[in-house]
Amino acid sequence: MKIEFYKYQGTGNDFVILDNYYADAPVLTTNQIKLICDRHFGIGADGLMLLSKKAGYDFEMIYYNADGNESSMCGNGGRCLVKFAYHRGIHKSMYKFIATDGEHEAEIDSDGTVSLKMQAINKVDYHIHHTIINTGSPHFVKFTDNVEQVDVEATGREIRYSNTFAAEGINVNFVETINEDTIFVRTYERGVENETLSCGTGVTASALLSAHNQNGFNTVNVKTPGGNLNVEFDKIDDDHFENIWLCGPAVFVFKGEIEM
Repeated sequence: MKIEFYKYQGTGNDFVILDNYYADAPVLTTNQIKLICDRHFGIGADGLMLLSKKAGYDFEMIYYNADGNESSMCGNGGRCLVKFAYHRGIHKSMYKFIATDGEHEAEIDSDGTVSLKMQAINKVDYHIHHTIINTGSPHFVKFTDNVEQVDVEATGREIRYSNTFAAEGINVNFVETINEDTIFVRTYERGVENETLSCGTGVTASALLSAHNQNGFNTVNVKTPGGNLNVEFDKIDDDHFENIWLCGPAVFVFKGEIEM
């Protein structure tokens, strides 16, 4: 069968999208999704998404990791799916959609920037040398003096497959503070099992832990290997964050057909 697909990217975090809104997208097996995301034998992507109908919402986001398994929330994926929905004719001043972690709102600015509202945070697990925080997906966050020198693939894999996290997996972020307002983040993503050029939920997690105002409104600029993002939020205290918005580009790359 031939499958029509669309390719989008958000700061280098790239996705294959299937339209399950205006027509029924084919039901794919785990191996078929894995093949589509393979960068040598398929289209190549960090994940695959479906734009689907859902009563009471503008659409539903269904997300699969590059390993073919349905996964938790993907921030950059959500932003790309909003832009795809717009390109497919779903035009809203404020979008409301449902994902695996619950409801999200999003808007598209005049310059094409997509801003996605993330879930509020009510718990942060602080340790001496790292922090665990779930921003729709679980994240291990470690601050370092020179993030460019970190072997993200090797060190990230070691942490992700350690006895503590091997069963369910965890995303691993290495964060360098550039100045009061800016951080540099590199992320090892579970499901991709490698470093990605950007990770929206990882950027969000890292930004929350980099708040420059003790409490109240914060905005953090985030550099990633794939480009720049911005996270705005209200810090209530060290364990509570609300009104979290992940903002950045979401770009159509190309469309095509693949024979499965």
